[in-house]
Amino acid sequence: MPYALCPMPYAEELKLMVRNRRFLPLDALIFDMDGVLVDVSRSYREVIPRTVHLYLFDCLALKMGRRTPVTQEVVSLFKSVGGFNNDWELTSAVLLWLISGSSLPPFLRARSFSNIQETVRYLREKASELPDKTVHAWRPTALSHFLKEVRSSGEGLRGIRRALKKTRNGSWDGWVYGQGALDQGNIVQRIFQEVYLGNQFERHYRLPALFYHGSGYYLREKLLVPRQILKALHKKHRLGIATGRPRFEAEIALKRFRIATYFDTMVTLDECQDEERRLLETSGHRVRRTKPHSYSLLRAIQETGLSSPRCGYVGDTVDDMRAARSAGRNLDITAIGFLRDRRNKDLHGAALLEAGARCVIEDPKNLLSL
Repeated sequence: MPYALCPMPYAEELKLMVRNRRFLPLDALIFDMDGVLVDVSRSYREVIPRTVHLYLFDCLALKMGRRTPVTQEVVSLFKSVGGFNNDWELTSAVLLWLISGSSLPPFLRARSFSNIQETVRYLREKASELPDKTVHAWRPTALSHFLKEVRSSGEGLRGIRRALKKTRNGSWDGWVYGQGALDQGNIVQRIFQEVYLGNQFERHYRLPALFYHGSGYYLREKLLVPRQILKALHKKHRLGIATGRPRFEAEIALKRFRIATYFDTMVTLDECQDEERRLLETSGHRVRRTKPHSYSLLRAIQETGLSSPRCGYVGDTVDDMRAARSAGRNLDITAIGFLRDRRNKDLHGAALLEAGARCVIEDPKNLLSL
């Protein structure tokens, strides 16, 4: 089917497809994990604000204004821009956005340190020199205008940097340590992983928790697609997963929800990063193979073992739809948008269609209808 923007509201288009028995003839069905198979509204989506809070107020010793600077709606709006499939990068982007609106002056370059503790001490010393250390929440209209600028500046973390330079005439990169290894200078990833994994952090990384000592937010997750639906789909199709999660975290979810048996293949962040390292070694160039690049999706389909299959990909973000659209250059694939978040529903549904979704569903049962 063509990747044309549906000329009617997504819900009406779906009803029309079912009513007219315009079923999708598929051999393989690939799922994104977060927001599709697994409800992450109380895990990853809340880890981002918690990480931002710990970074601002523990690492920089800043003060919070009257309103919470980051809500789930803010996270959702950033996601809708595109280029934020990686939640670590999204967290860094939100930090840059907030810090640029605080009293902290532009700070261009980050320094290298041998460990996290040294990095935190350095940031606290730099921030202590400022007379006003308050972070305020931006107004919704201001955020909306800013994200429009991000879209026109290249999206993702790079788009954030370009938009800040254009709208605020500066760079605040030196305040946000979100690069490198989490045992050295990557404070953003270190805090994020400690909050998400809880007591699993020390077991997996063999490192002590420095910022968070509570229960892991992964325990808050719920299964979105019931096992009986996955079982019914698995009887007719090869099923796979193409996710931006690290493999360890993806396997935790499969084990917790007892759904591993329904999937023939799974491609995670680990495989994408392995491919990036391989290409760097062979070509000398750094490239991205995470979504919206189609690598994870194409590899998952290849690993199903089917020859020239008709495929479907179910995702909940703009990057998912773009990955499917890109994969469509090499095989027969249909992008299916999945919309569970009720906030800004029409906006996000339209964004998924514009990014390449053939239809948008709100209930997993719709997969059986199609």
